[in-house]
Amino acid sequence: MKNICILGSTGSVGKSVLEVIDNLKSKFQVFALSCDKNIQILSQQIEQFKPKYVCITDPVAAKKFDSENKYNGTLLIGTDGLKTLASHPEVDILLNSLVGTIGLHSTILAIKNKKRVAIANKETLVAYGKIIMQEVSKNNATLLPVDSEHSAIHQCLAKSNSPVRRIILTASGGPFLHKSITPDITPEETLKHPVWKMGKKITIDSATLMNKGLEVIEASVLFDIPASKIEVVIHPQSIIHSAVEFIDGSIIAQLSSPDMKLPIQYALTYPERYTASIKSLDFEKIKELNFEKPDFEKFPCLRLAYESAEIGGTMPCVLNSANEVAVQSFLIHKIRITQIPEIVGKVMKKHSETTNTLQFIKNPSLSQIEKAEEWAKGEAKNVINNYKCCNSF
Repeated sequence: MKNICILGSTGSVGKSVLEVIDNLKSKFQVFALSCDKNIQILSQQIEQFKPKYVCITDPVAAKKFDSENKYNGTLLIGTDGLKTLASHPEVDILLNSLVGTIGLHSTILAIKNKKRVAIANKETLVAYGKIIMQEVSKNNATLLPVDSEHSAIHQCLAKSNSPVRRIILTASGGPFLHKSITPDITPEETLKHPVWKMGKKITIDSATLMNKGLEVIEASVLFDIPASKIEVVIHPQSIIHSAVEFIDGSIIAQLSSPDMKLPIQYALTYPERYTASIKSLDFEKIKELNFEKPDFEKFPCLRLAYESAEIGGTMPCVLNSANEVAVQSFLIHKIRITQIPEIVGKVMKKHSETTNTLQFIKNPSLSQIEKAEEWAKGEAKNVINNYKCCNSF
């Protein structure tokens, strides 16, 4: 019986994790849960899974929770609470499904304490990936990806020492694959993903293909392969989750129904496999599998992500942070969807200038990346504030 701590249990991934655990009651038990503000869903999860610890990062929400609930376990508050959970001796597996880099130090602490880390928080790997993988190697820890694409790659590479020619990263193409991306597109339209049910931020990123760009950087870090050997292919059916081509030309792909519960369960149980509560593929009902190259002109965020991966250093962090601010501004109708890549591109350009107040660093320390993250968010806000007030929908 393994004790699991879920950071971000009230989000879409966190909910799926709890479904997996509920299906594998004899293997796992929920030791701790965390959320930011969604204490209503958290209360329901506590009632069902009865964790010993709960962490609420928002102090106001934590105070409200404490006054409204008779919770018998230990309530922790803020990012210090996340760190306490990550280093708790009774936690066997830490699953990080937080949005943004808030879970960075918790992830590093869990690695240093030699816990298995299942990571669904791509922003942490994009911005701090090299440092995290160095900690994994130094502490002989286990880190497994929860993204369906990176889980697929891990499965394709498992037990193989053959040289890799390329990684083929598949993308659904999002809601605008066969539609023009125009300035009048609303957040509500953008959130209608044709295949996956996800959180708002990742759904917007999927629509701009920034999500796939972040996954290119993430794959490069996780599997120690240059971005130039990672190819993005649009695959609308989302049946093939990714593939690996080896040096002899042989390609191994991972196929399954598009359900996040499979990569979640793989990350929790690897190297073992157990019966999963997902629908099996019926090949007789699969009429076609389509593939096409992504349009880098239509989806400039993907091009920017490749550029940041090639540059390396602090640039992926700057890309990620600027995008995070731009997406949040789009969600509240402050900017238009077409301005997201504009903002990211402007912040990246400024970061590369030698006269900039925070210059690009090729081999940054953790604190230098944190400074780059803070600078990029502030610079993105400046760019947004300088736009003329003509963005109302």
